[in-house]
Parts: sequence; C-alpha cells; structure tokens
Amino acid sequence: QRQASGGGLVQAGGSLRLSCAFSGLTFTFSSYTMGWFRQAPGREREFVASIRSRLSIFYSDSVKGRFTISRDATKNTVYLQMNSLKPEDTAVYYCAAKYGNSAYDYWGQGTQVTVSS
Repeated sequence: QRQASGGGLVQAGGSLRLSCAFSGLTFTFSSYTMGWFRQAPGREREFVASIRSRLSIFYSDSVKGRFTISRDATKNTVYLQMNSLKPEDTAVYYCAAKYGNSAYDYWGQGTQVTVSS
C-alpha cells in the first residue's frame, strides 16, 4: 500500500509536510527513486521533486527553494516539506517510486493540498 498523507487547507505563505509510506516493493526501498507529482484541476499531472540519494535530488523550477524532498529508509517513507505555499500549489499530490531507469510504476493515492490566498 502507498498512501500519501499530510495534505490540507493552508493560507498562502504557510507550510505543510506530506508523507508517503511504501510497502510491497519488489526491491529494497533504498533501491528506488522516489518522487512527488501533483495534478491541479483541469491540468495534467506534473513532476514536483524526486530523490534517489542525497546527491541525486531534483525539483521543478516552480517549487525550487520552497519545497524539500527527503526519505527515511528505516520507515520506507518519503517526505515533501512545502514552505511558502502559494495558491498555485493547490493540487492533489501523489507519491511514486521507480526502479532504475524505468518509468514510475508504484503510485500512491493522492492527498489534497489547498492553498488559500
């Protein structure tokens, strides 16, 4: 099971921390690249951030400097710390995992993030 949690309603400028615990992976958690994606109403799902290791972290330009992705192998969990939230960050956020250079093939159920102005 993979369930993202931590979403909610927050005012612009506020913070939220998303979590996603993974189970049922074929290989060890540390072998996977973990990612966060989001989908706003009427828009396609977009990449937010990914982490393979502390030396392999990527962010979309829209969240760089405001969001931080991290992972805890002891808990098989990936996190997304979101600071300085903006109304345009409003979306359903999804966690995902991929092994090697494959596509993301483990997806969690999304969590709604709503940022009010």
